[in-house]
Amino acid sequence: MDLQTLSYLFVGGTFALYLGIAFWARAGSTKDFYVAGGGVHPVSNGMATAADWMSAASFISMAGMISFMGYGGSVFLMGWTGGYVILAMLLAPYLRKYGKFTVPEFIGDRFYSKTARVVAVICLILCSVTYVIGQMKGVGVAFSRFLEVEYATGLFVGMVIVFFYAVLGGMKGITYTQIAQYCVLILAYTIPAIFISLQLTGNPLPQLGLGGKVAGTEIYLLDLIDRIVVDLGFKQYTTDVRLSTLNMFAYTMSLMIGTAGLPHVIIRFFTVPKVKDARSSAGWALVFIAILYTTAPAVGAMARLNLMLTIEPEPGEFLVYEERPQWFKNWETTGLLVFEDKNGDGLVQYSADPAINDMVKIDNDIMVLANPEIAQLPNWVIALVAAGGLAAALSTAAGLLLAIASAISHDLLKGMIAPNISEKQELAASRVAMALAILGAGYLGLNPPGFAAGTVALAFGLAASSIFPALMMGIFSDRVNKEGAIAGMVAGIGVTLFYVFQHKGIMFIPGTEFLGSMQPNWFLGIEPNAFGCVGAVVNFAVAAAVTKVTAPPPASVRELVDHIRIPAGASTAHDH
Repeated sequence: MDLQTLSYLFVGGTFALYLGIAFWARAGSTKDFYVAGGGVHPVSNGMATAADWMSAASFISMAGMISFMGYGGSVFLMGWTGGYVILAMLLAPYLRKYGKFTVPEFIGDRFYSKTARVVAVICLILCSVTYVIGQMKGVGVAFSRFLEVEYATGLFVGMVIVFFYAVLGGMKGITYTQIAQYCVLILAYTIPAIFISLQLTGNPLPQLGLGGKVAGTEIYLLDLIDRIVVDLGFKQYTTDVRLSTLNMFAYTMSLMIGTAGLPHVIIRFFTVPKVKDARSSAGWALVFIAILYTTAPAVGAMARLNLMLTIEPEPGEFLVYEERPQWFKNWETTGLLVFEDKNGDGLVQYSADPAINDMVKIDNDIMVLANPEIAQLPNWVIALVAAGGLAAALSTAAGLLLAIASAISHDLLKGMIAPNISEKQELAASRVAMALAILGAGYLGLNPPGFAAGTVALAFGLAASSIFPALMMGIFSDRVNKEGAIAGMVAGIGVTLFYVFQHKGIMFIPGTEFLGSMQPNWFLGIEPNAFGCVGAVVNFAVAAAVTKVTAPPPASVRELVDHIRIPAGASTAHDH
């Protein structure tokens, strides 16, 4: 069967499954809509959390970045998995014991302030919107390649699918849909990796194949990649750091604490029956995530080697452009791979020297999707990868959109503007907010702001600098007051946004061009997407300083902190 037909079958079949699950698990109450009724098993919740977490960035972009960065790309592996350890140990069980629906609700109650809750909502929306742009863009890109439709058409189809299962089912529908999506995306990621590892090394486990020898030789796979890239003028694959060691540390820390502060991940731990289930659920999520994350370095390295061996089959002998393989032609039509014959010799030359590099563009994001085609795997494997990429993008988009909708309907509407509305009215408002959030995300997917087009790492920096410190101080310090928390969140996210925009001015705000006079990465060589950890330090410092010169929290707040942190009763059915 041809690739086009198989793609329709795989993608169409998985979408039908998602919609069927959403109809079966549709929400009937606000508790169903926000926290899936609070009765999700920890293993199931761990699987749903893994799907919620592993977005298009994990499935498509991460291995692509590792392909071209090599060792420097390890910041994503360490940061995104390390964050779950922090989440499991320091946040998830305590927030579950608190027992409400949303992160801003906890911040508003803990810091006894509606203003604190509003600031948290603004921070949440900034983080989530920045992140969701990448997911909606991923949906459009995947559709445009594999279903041969326009980018905009693919995006609209994705919006309709998310609308039905997210608006209809809320967290309950999203949870069970994400379990199915995890199964799809993990099979779509590991099956091609096993095939390619067998081809290159004879080892079916990609994790072991990465450290093994190339089949039929005594050369280690990583040594071969190093030799090829260095001969072409690139830096050594296995040792090249990302800008500097300090920048790599800052990037890793920003991703780590940003992971622990992302609202759409945190609210997943409100869905389990008991406090101890929250920690167990985080542990299971880490196991399910590790299956993909331990495979990603092998996928990235093997994709880079396959690309190099296609373009330069023998040292000094380059591919004749007119004889280029079909996968090359397919990706040229997307504009994500661009060839320009600079010296007119008809050869596809790939070099670190831009003057002789004919491959003027190889988008990082094509590596995972193109790798099965480059390796000439069966069509059904290539179609499965299409379904997996779409599952990854849609699952995270749904979780982010629910976090945005919950912040608007539960924290702003029910919490502040109209506290007396009925549960039925709040549920209707939640669905309207979700629908509006989907329309907004679709618009931003079609017209992405320049600052968000490159990477979703900015979303982690914003969460790291604003929400994570507020949660940590709220749980582990009964001394931090509302003035300190509000000032800390504003200062943390403010300094991070300032640093991100400092080299181009703040988009849409006239008169900010003076920021462009500063050099990029001027603060100790740290790049903007790694600056979240500096913003977090500013948040903690400002909160501590302001708290010191203002009145302490009331006794009731100190009792709330003690209640959240006391482990007694953790095994009871419902701890509130």
